[in-house]
Amino acid sequence: MEVILPILVQLIAGGAGGNVIGQLAKQLNLGTAGNSIVGAIGGLAGTWLAGMIPGLDTLVGATAGAAGTTGGLDLGALAGQGATALVGGGLLTAIAGIIKSAMAKA
Repeated sequence: MEVILPILVQLIAGGAGGNVIGQLAKQLNLGTAGNSIVGAIGGLAGTWLAGMIPGLDTLVGATAGAAGTTGGLDLGALAGQGATALVGGGLLTAIAGIIKSAMAKA
């Protein structure tokens, strides 16, 4: 459960970020399913990338021996992963929407 919960948080928050961008910027909207799928992928990728950036790695709990990980879940890391996934899902959805719009015009 301790391994799956962060992944679920990233998928759900990324999907939510994708849907928020799709609703705010109608020209970037990929549809509800498209926003959710692309956002979920962006949530996973964004959190993974944030774990590789010095300074942001502590936000997502990527450091070994992070405080609060002794046999329990680190709620701070889960919140950081959720926030990072929300942004990552929104960004990837916006990028995919821009590409879709550009291809429709061509």
